Amino acid sequence: MKEFGDARIRAGVLRLVVDLETCTGMDSTFMGTLAGMAARISEYGGKLQVTAASEKSCHSLEDLGLDFLMEINQPDPEWSGLDAKVRDLLKTKVAGVKAGTIMHTKHVLEAHEILSQANESNERKFSGVVKLLEDELSEKTGQSS
Repeated sequence: MKEFGDARIRAGVLRLVVDLETCTGMDSTFMGTLAGMAARISEYGGKLQVTAASEKSCHSLEDLGLDFLMEINQPDPEWSGLDAKVRDLLKTKVAGVKAGTIMHTKHVLEAHEILSQANESNERKFSGVVKLLEDELSEKTGQSS
C-alpha cells in the first residue's frame, strides 16, 4: 500500500482514498503507514481520505491523533457512489514486502517513527518499539544506531 500510495503521489494525485470496509483491525504499522501517506500528500495540497472505517478503526485512528492528518468517514465525499465499482476493479492481489527482511524492518520502523512524531503521547507509547526496531535494523545491516 505504501509503494502504491507513494507512486500515486509522485504522479500528482491529490486525493488518496483508503477503503477499510473489510478491515477487522489495524496495527500500529498500518496506522503509521496511513499517517505517512497523509503527511506526504498534504505537502502537495492533497488529502488522504479513509472510508468505511468501523467504529473500532475510527477510535484507533483518533486515539493516536491521526484524525488531524486525514479525513475519516466523511459524510458526502465527492466520489460517493463509486465505492462498489472501485472495489470490483481492485480485486487483484499485489505482492508486499516480506516479513523479516531489511526492507520490512525499515518500513515498520518508519511507520512507528511517523506515529511517534504525531504527538507527545504517541512518542511515549512507541519509544520502546522504535528503539527495538532501530537495534534490529542495525543488527541486520551491521551498522550501529
